[in-house]
Amino acid sequence: MNLFYKISSVISKFMYGRNGFDALGIAVFIFSFVLSIFRWIPLVGFVIWIIQTGLLGYVLFRILSRNVEARRAENLAFSGILGKIKNEFGNRKIRRESCGTHKFFRCPSCKNTLRVPKGKGKVYITCPKCGERFVKNT
Repeated sequence: MNLFYKISSVISKFMYGRNGFDALGIAVFIFSFVLSIFRWIPLVGFVIWIIQTGLLGYVLFRILSRNVEARRAENLAFSGILGKIKNEFGNRKIRRESCGTHKFFRCPSCKNTLRVPKGKGKVYITCPKCGERFVKNT
């Protein structure tokens, strides 16, 4: 138990002030692992190995980097892109589930997607984002 405590203490002191694992590092690591599936292909296996080694080196660089602000900015940009992708798939799920009861329109001003109940006839719609008013038939 004492040896484990000493080793963990040394590792903790070494990693203090460093970036560590974050969402971008995990995603690059997983992508590198997925690439390893294709290494058996005869003519491209070596190229994939080089790319995979570079990606793992980048992950190690991110983990050990002391420039935490730059790594945080990179991770924030990645999280923003990932959030947009997740949001788009979530919106598609909502549209599929409510396609029988609602219609979807785009605001002519800000292009925001608005959901309106079907079968109401002529509807005056006010965009909650920009306040634009327009008329549509449902």
